Amino acid sequence: MDGDGRTAPYDDGALLTIGAFARASRLSPKALRLYDELGLLPPAHVDPHSGYRHYAPAQLERARLVAWLRRLGMPLARIREVCELAPDAAAVAVAAYWARVEADTAARRDLAAFLVDQLERKNTAMTTPHTPLTMRYAALTDQGLVRPAHQDAAHAGPRLLAVADGYGPEGGPAAKAAIEALNGLEDQDLTAVDLLGALEEAARRAHRAAPAADEATGSTLTALLRSGAQLALLHIGDSRAYVLRDSGLFQITHDHSLVQSLIDEGRLSPEEAASHPQRAQLLRSLDAATEFAPDLQLLEARPGERYLLCTDGLTGVLPAAAIQQVLTAADDPDQAVHELIRLAREAGAPDNVGCAVGEVTGG
Repeated sequence: MDGDGRTAPYDDGALLTIGAFARASRLSPKALRLYDELGLLPPAHVDPHSGYRHYAPAQLERARLVAWLRRLGMPLARIREVCELAPDAAAVAVAAYWARVEADTAARRDLAAFLVDQLERKNTAMTTPHTPLTMRYAALTDQGLVRPAHQDAAHAGPRLLAVADGYGPEGGPAAKAAIEALNGLEDQDLTAVDLLGALEEAARRAHRAAPAADEATGSTLTALLRSGAQLALLHIGDSRAYVLRDSGLFQITHDHSLVQSLIDEGRLSPEEAASHPQRAQLLRSLDAATEFAPDLQLLEARPGERYLLCTDGLTGVLPAAAIQQVLTAADDPDQAVHELIRLAREAGAPDNVGCAVGEVTGG
């Protein structure tokens, strides 16, 4: 054993310095230090006095496999699992991972199409005939089958859709207050230019009014505010907004959660995130102890589109395909929200559920 408890079956003369090993493996010293910290590629020997790392030549094969898998974009947690498998099982795992990558690539291709469509709409908005738009809408919440308290809130109106998911000892009041802070926007005759500013200021008031408590308490908030064909979207937390168009269902928000940040960094897969012990930890929210930092964007609406805003009590139990099927088949928003809640309860509803659906119509 080394002084730090690591096994060192090689003589120092047979070991490579971290610089030599980095050149041979085509991994940077920085990457090697990270992989050591994660237990993915620990050095064969660490000097107990200087802390300098040395690697065995036999570790080059594993290091090169790690480098190849990283080039594929495989998350570090998955790489650790693959490296521990026998060659045949590792081959199966790599093939399964790549099948998932191809599916994700297809989803991103659809998202790219959505973004292209949004940008093209901005160019054509001034040249197309003006068609007055209205919105059919419905909102519904449910306590679920496990939670002892109901901390979700939702609103749907002709101009505003919003959902909020409270947490902590005052989570229910926090979510309700977040929605109430926006309700006055329904009665304001806002122009497209005013939308984002008005929505952000209302949410900022909700953030300032978030209740203080000994334990962390606050709420997520996702809201859409409409003026004609313009939609202002405000989002903070891990509730979500989706739009259903002819080309499919698109998630138009990005979760502000710890597990999503780990997915973005390649340290966690979406499958692993679903069971991660810290999956409920938020990086941004309406919380008196945190900075107010929502995502804001403008969208161009068209007749026939359906927008869904929902808390993670829905997305945690229903896959996107099931949500798309409901939004496509429902006769109206009211049927859609009731069907989504019903399916969440059938799936066990371990969390509160809140959703709001708006359908853009012409005339």
